[in-house]
Amino acid sequence: MEDEIINRVANSKLVTLDLEDYYPKGNRVLFDIKDWLFEGFVLREKDFRAQVKAFDWSQYKDAYVALTCSSDAIIPGWAYMFLSIQLEPYAKKTIVGTLDNLETSIYQDIINNIDVSDYKDKPIIIKGCSNKPVPQNAYIMLANKLQTVAKSIMYGEACSSVPLFKNL
Repeated sequence: MEDEIINRVANSKLVTLDLEDYYPKGNRVLFDIKDWLFEGFVLREKDFRAQVKAFDWSQYKDAYVALTCSSDAIIPGWAYMFLSIQLEPYAKKTIVGTLDNLETSIYQDIINNIDVSDYKDKPIIIKGCSNKPVPQNAYIMLANKLQTVAKSIMYGEACSSVPLFKNL
């Protein structure tokens, strides 16, 4: 008589969290203002304001936007604020930085809103592999938040997880 194969992982209290499940829809856009600068380096306020006014901001509806300047120009803080005000009616989120900074900021909002009370005293695996661009910082933020309630935290897959934290 053969022994029946029992899936102990499926029968355990182990909870798997996959940050990819929280990945919000919407285009990610890197908006470079370099081309709006005089010779790519000087922000002339009057010209800059005219370009901003003439630009069609509606193309960024439901997008996530990272504002940047790829030249070595020194951009005054008001310029990024001015652009973000134009984007506010359309974009889901606007930041100054890279696309990686943008993803981290998006996930920071998501993780801040996760109710961790459901994970109290449970062993948790934070799934590691992702097909979507989940930033490394998101894993750190999630682990830190779960540490306050979890029995244990592991990283990876149930069959090959790495233990990170155990509440004694």
